[in-house]
Amino acid sequence: MSRLIESRTHRNPRLMLFHGAIVALVVVLASGLAYRQLLKTGLYTERERLQNLRRVVSPGPRGNIYDREGRLLVANRPRFSVVLDLAELRSEFRSEYKSIKRNYDALPKDERPNADQMERIARSTVAQRYLDQVNLILKRNEKIRSTELNRHINQTLLLPYVLLDDLAPEEYARLIERLPVTSPLQVYTSSTRHYPYNSAAAHTLGYVGINSDPEVEDFPGEDLLTFKMKGNTGRTGLEKLYDLDLQGEAGGAIYRVDPAGYKVDLPVEKRLPVQGHNITTSLDIDLQQAAEARMKDAEGNDRTGAAVALDVRTGEVLVLSSKPDYDLNSFVPHLTTAEAEKIAEDGAWFNQAIAGAYPPGSTFKILTSIAAMRSGRVTPDQPITDCDGAVMIGNKRFVCENGEGHHGEIHLAQAIAHSCDIFFYEAGRLATVDGLAAEAKRFHLDQRTGIELPGETGRMVIPDPAWKEKTQKERWYPGDLANMSIGQGYVLVTPLDMACFAASVARNELFTKPTILHHPNAPTQHAPPIGLTPAQRTTLLEGMEGATIYGTAKFFSTPNMKIPGVRIAAKTGTAQKRVVKDGQLGTINCAWLICFAPLENPEIAVAVMVEGENLGETFGGGTYALPVADAILKKYFEKKAAAANAPKLVNVTAK
Repeated sequence: MSRLIESRTHRNPRLMLFHGAIVALVVVLASGLAYRQLLKTGLYTERERLQNLRRVVSPGPRGNIYDREGRLLVANRPRFSVVLDLAELRSEFRSEYKSIKRNYDALPKDERPNADQMERIARSTVAQRYLDQVNLILKRNEKIRSTELNRHINQTLLLPYVLLDDLAPEEYARLIERLPVTSPLQVYTSSTRHYPYNSAAAHTLGYVGINSDPEVEDFPGEDLLTFKMKGNTGRTGLEKLYDLDLQGEAGGAIYRVDPAGYKVDLPVEKRLPVQGHNITTSLDIDLQQAAEARMKDAEGNDRTGAAVALDVRTGEVLVLSSKPDYDLNSFVPHLTTAEAEKIAEDGAWFNQAIAGAYPPGSTFKILTSIAAMRSGRVTPDQPITDCDGAVMIGNKRFVCENGEGHHGEIHLAQAIAHSCDIFFYEAGRLATVDGLAAEAKRFHLDQRTGIELPGETGRMVIPDPAWKEKTQKERWYPGDLANMSIGQGYVLVTPLDMACFAASVARNELFTKPTILHHPNAPTQHAPPIGLTPAQRTTLLEGMEGATIYGTAKFFSTPNMKIPGVRIAAKTGTAQKRVVKDGQLGTINCAWLICFAPLENPEIAVAVMVEGENLGETFGGGTYALPVADAILKKYFEKKAAAANAPKLVNVTAK
């Protein structure tokens, strides 16, 4: 018996090994569970977060753009759309799929669509059912685009699906009244760009394009799958240059989604978009429209040209017009191919005011006059030549294109008023090419103005012998100096350059820095003085005013153009530009005018350039450019008089 008991109580090595193995496995399992649940908790929580959360980014509305008097030039208008909340249609999609599958099950297997095709059909059928509700209310017959719908579900399921976009206000009102509040159909309101004045200042204001990648700053969830609603980004003009200011701050929302990607609750985190900063320009829309209305031919079509007006004292741009142009509203929501082709055909993409480089013609004679007087070789009261209509310079005969062929012996003021070419050929010879080039560069006519707009050209040319040798591989001839003296030949400037030049002459200073932004208390600009004696300056102004009374700009004194009580200093010009029209190389005339007023205390300076339409056509500044300048000046002084006569508000303090 004792042996039996002893044998039963003896430890079995195999059994001990088995128990040890069991214990070891339990320890490994427990360690694994502890590792997974304790040490790896953060990893699995992060994976769950990435799988179950989605982020949506909504762009902020763009800021407004105003003119100097606070009138809206660029705004945001409401854009109404009918959208479908797909998250609310999951059960309907499933039911429709089952119904479609039952119907197709009756067909042979080789004739049945696959599951993916049936799912697409189900989605389109359900969506069309809701679209038909909208069609009934709006009396339309719109159809679902199946491919577009399924692409949206597969790629941007969290965003509402747009059934109809850019509804008319009356359609919006009908839908708001008749759609149930709880319906998956909702009227969605967003904002889009609106240009109240259509084409006015089109090149200056600029247009926007689609921004498919708006960014939201300091908002969590950068590592989440993110869907972005489309916004706008500036493409040209102020819209482009100040895009970051106008953009505003994007908003964001984070949603919890089910395994199929549908949102299942209200956002777990949300930030509303914030509108961008507003910009106040220096433009005066009244003056801008006055200029553009006059830059048309007899049939009402836009001429090719530019008009610029500056506040003489501050350099603020009052008018910046380029023609032909385009309606900015045609870019909203997007520009059609046909409209783009029409703009290109008209040559309307080009901003003539800041990107067009042209010979300035006889308006350059003001600079030649300044250079000649400062050289000391031309005095205000002494004739320097006898104009009999033509003169030989080198081996070429140069004629006087301004006047009736014979100006005789005239002094500088008369030569400016009548724009006598023969006088200025001689004045340029006396000033020398180096003197003319140096004077033009003192006025900064060889460089960009630095205006706050994209696209300002750098093609301005103030030639001299070294420039011609480098660029043309030719030496300088006497005829080159003659052409330069009257703003022809190789001289190239922009209309904005000449407006700045006119403003500088008006202030008796060397240069003007233009700005397109308005500052209510902007100080008067100051630059070094031109360097004329009082007698010389008096002569210059006498000639420019004489042009408006009896000279080439005398239309300013006609009854229908005269501005009562306002003395104007002006200079007309006509320049030739080589072009190819209808496959034929030739020249067209460019009509110029620069002016400022009032003469005794200048406030506004204007430059206008208008291109001729036909090769060889006579196209003078006094006939074609002057009416545009007159329209600008008339509107300016009309507004000034109205402001002066407006009743003054008296602040009465109660006692």
